[in-house]
Amino acid sequence: MKKELKEKLKKIKLLILDVDGVLTDGSIVYSSQGEEIKTFNVHDGYGIEMLRQAGIPVAIITGRNSKIVETRAKDLKIEDLVQGTIDKVPAAELFAKKYNITFEEIAFMGDDLFDIPLLQRVGFSCAPKNARKEVKRIVDYVTKNEGGKGAVREVIDLILEAQKKEKNFD
Repeated sequence: MKKELKEKLKKIKLLILDVDGVLTDGSIVYSSQGEEIKTFNVHDGYGIEMLRQAGIPVAIITGRNSKIVETRAKDLKIEDLVQGTIDKVPAAELFAKKYNITFEEIAFMGDDLFDIPLLQRVGFSCAPKNARKEVKRIVDYVTKNEGGKGAVREVIDLILEAQKKEKNFD
């Protein structure tokens, strides 16, 4: 791991995630009854649990509203969830205030153009392999994995490694 990247990761005290294209592969499927269906990666979920156990909370900020996202956040014990907002910076400001941290201590993973303002503000910005090229050009790190396919876990592993925090396998 490059020294500059490691130094940024050492400072992280909060990870903020987008949903579509980050926690999922970006697909939105509807059942014949009109119910929305999303798929999430179990490795990402376990990584979120490990990060939380290491004392680093995870938050979600997403542009869409979805009961499925509420359910997934609850399953993962993510208390900080903001849905239905395209401008993600104000929500991140609320989280920074809640945790008494600076933007330099926040990592954010996003994949689309409306994520850029927050990606440009945080201490560590990252995007999944399948993010928009405009996003990949400006972030600190692009994952080897695609959104919904282990990208979040990849970043969590980097944070835990840089901070020399144990991965809990309980």
